[in-house]
Amino acid sequence: MKFDLNDVLIVPETVSDIESRYRDVRTSYGSESYTELLPIIASPMDTVVGKENMEMFYKSRVPFCIPRTITKGQLRTSGHFPIYKSYSLDTFIEMLDDTITDKHILIDIANGHMKKLYLALDKLTERRLLNGASIMIGNIANPATYKYICENYNWVSAVRIGIGNGNGCLTTQQTGVGYPMGSLIAECREIKNKLGGPMIVADGGMKSYADIIKALALGADYVMLGSILNKCLESAGETRLYGFKINQHGKLAKLAFSLGLPIYKVFRGMSTKQAQKAMGVTQKTSEGIVTRRKVEYTFEGWLNNFNHYLSSAMSYTNSKKLEEFIGNVQYELITEAAVERYRK
Repeated sequence: MKFDLNDVLIVPETVSDIESRYRDVRTSYGSESYTELLPIIASPMDTVVGKENMEMFYKSRVPFCIPRTITKGQLRTSGHFPIYKSYSLDTFIEMLDDTITDKHILIDIANGHMKKLYLALDKLTERRLLNGASIMIGNIANPATYKYICENYNWVSAVRIGIGNGNGCLTTQQTGVGYPMGSLIAECREIKNKLGGPMIVADGGMKSYADIIKALALGADYVMLGSILNKCLESAGETRLYGFKINQHGKLAKLAFSLGLPIYKVFRGMSTKQAQKAMGVTQKTSEGIVTRRKVEYTFEGWLNNFNHYLSSAMSYTNSKKLEEFIGNVQYELITEAAVERYRK
């Protein structure tokens, strides 16, 4: 039986020797401080990442993907920080006629099972065009495909896993295609542990801090976030207060939020007709939604909470380092009745 994130609970270690979740636990990669890379990535959605908030993600050490709707005004940083520039598969194939200059590339394709993608990767290596670039591919929703990538394209940096799970996506509802996210992460992690392979990026359907933490516990190296970050005051996209358009980075927005006034933001999946049109693609049908959602928090506030809850989960499982937590903790499947009991 396959399972989703709702069907899982993390089991505490028998005895944990962590005395302080604040002093003894590191929730980031690469250093003993919180200022290094956090295990989340902002999704390439134009209602999440925009020109105005790229620096915010950078300063917070949160990797992000630049949406395909943004072609100019990108943040200039050192090549070491993972800022992924998104390209369609067709655009990426056109780029293979020249030298790759981007340091981090996301081949942004809904169906990462297409042979056309892997022929493009073959062409990339045959022409020796990689030039040190980090390549993220996906999405895929079959552990066998991740195994295929591990065996044949081990040099790929990261693979996005998950189809139809996203809050802005209707693929599974409309096509019946998908794979339960919990099982998908756990099975891909098992393959990675045996063969070695690209980083696992769980993408889609995260509705809470617990979902993100459970995705990491099951084996995701990173979790890609769209819907959750869209509800931040600073997220990209149209922002309105009492029906009037406002600048989400301005004083009025900050004052209104502090007073608890209702601020709403547009949220749209990148497979909607509107988003596809913005990328210059003509699409007859839509596999995404467009809606307005109430702002619930600031990015700083959300990130502080995330660090707190992740460090707490790590202290329960006796995981002092993030690498000790990811894919290395005990979990148990629970009944529907138990799921309902924990739902509040």
